Amino acid sequence: MTSKQRVKQPRKAKIIVLSAPSGTGKTTLVNFMKQHFDDMVVSISFTTRFPRKDERNGIDYHFISESDFKKKIEQGFFAEWAKVYDNYYGTSKEFIEENIKKDKIVLLTIDTQGALQIKKKYPEAMLVGILPPSMKEQENRLKKRGETSESIERRLKESAMERKILMEKYDYRFINRDLEKTARKILLLVEKH
Repeated sequence: MTSKQRVKQPRKAKIIVLSAPSGTGKTTLVNFMKQHFDDMVVSISFTTRFPRKDERNGIDYHFISESDFKKKIEQGFFAEWAKVYDNYYGTSKEFIEENIKKDKIVLLTIDTQGALQIKKKYPEAMLVGILPPSMKEQENRLKKRGETSESIERRLKESAMERKILMEKYDYRFINRDLEKTARKILLLVEKH
């Protein structure tokens, strides 16, 4: 995919939420979108989990302690937050509000719990769900990522619940059989909104 045609035009949807079960390719899809839209900013979630070996603080996530996270909840810092796989994740309300004022498209890559909170607070937000072609393919992707068998089993179980929410509550859903084709479909969707 080339980034020759970069788009800058008025839009109705200022907040795009991208949710996908683990191992579905959402990080790659986000990178495609960032290359395509000049006016898109990607929120960096706060989390209490430990960084993986290739992750950097402030780039992949804001890694903070559980006590700091809970203080931020009490202070009303988060637009959404959820506990996922024994760790907390949340999105800065200030980040969203500041970028909407600057007429940016705010892209959030968050789980379904957080997405529904965002939709409630920002009804104009567009929820986009990405699904793997099959559970077997998802399992293979998780193995390639280096997840433990216990983690894979748990993530596959959780993803069954996520699929149900994606199918029932999301504005749009895509099965990611081919990464580039899926990316193009999402780009067209964002361009139209």
